[in-house]
Amino acid sequence: MLSRLASNFPRHVVPASRRAISVQSILHGSREAKEAGEIETQHHSRIIARGKYLHGIEIHRVKPDSVEEYKKAAERYYTGLRDDPELRIKLSGNFEAIVGEQDTFYHVLEYENHSGLDNAWKKIPGSDHERAHNALRPFLRSRATQLAQEFAFLPTSPPHEEGGIFELRAYQLSPGTLLEWEATWRRGIEARRKLVRPVGAWYAQIGRLHQVYHLWQYQNLETRKEMRERAWEADGWADTVYKTSQLARSMDSFILTPLPFSPLK
Repeated sequence: MLSRLASNFPRHVVPASRRAISVQSILHGSREAKEAGEIETQHHSRIIARGKYLHGIEIHRVKPDSVEEYKKAAERYYTGLRDDPELRIKLSGNFEAIVGEQDTFYHVLEYENHSGLDNAWKKIPGSDHERAHNALRPFLRSRATQLAQEFAFLPTSPPHEEGGIFELRAYQLSPGTLLEWEATWRRGIEARRKLVRPVGAWYAQIGRLHQVYHLWQYQNLETRKEMRERAWEADGWADTVYKTSQLARSMDSFILTPLPFSPLK
């Protein structure tokens, strides 16, 4: 069937690069398609990423009757990583969801780019860190990890204790729209910053792709409501929301509280 379709188009007017894209759209699992996807990811990294750090976003779904035991085990594991100078791992934030999927915990780790992650992976096997990680497993229903990079215009906030709640917003973008989403959101965020500043914004590079996260901090839910209502009055914000929503396949909002050992509180 493909050969019959191809015969309808003169080969001399179709550049090889265009033919590769056409085939990629059909045979998306091919080696050529995977290589093209890798090139696209690298292109995005050069344009929109702050390349100094790599962030691991770890999501743990915990058994409802094991939450307290999990919290103790998680504190031992993550503070152990943080305090080991050989690993050079920093904690960006550690949170529990109170609105959204319940009994779910989010941990954001900061590595010194890909080489820093490689270094940590070499040192953890067989160590106390591996044993501490294994101690978490009996309390889990499932777990997932993504490797993400910061948007260049919005570095992750340093540790602070301002109190209140955090909102994690997650966007599943349509493939191929990340650059457009970033450009639109970057313009609009200047208007939103006059009211409240995001404390972090990342896009997935490995794991579930085409996913964007940004994290906000508010004094409470009432403050969040007021700030969001006032944002609609700022020039450019309504247009940003409209345009970015057209690029997203799904959107989620989670309200989080920081764990006692989280550097963001």
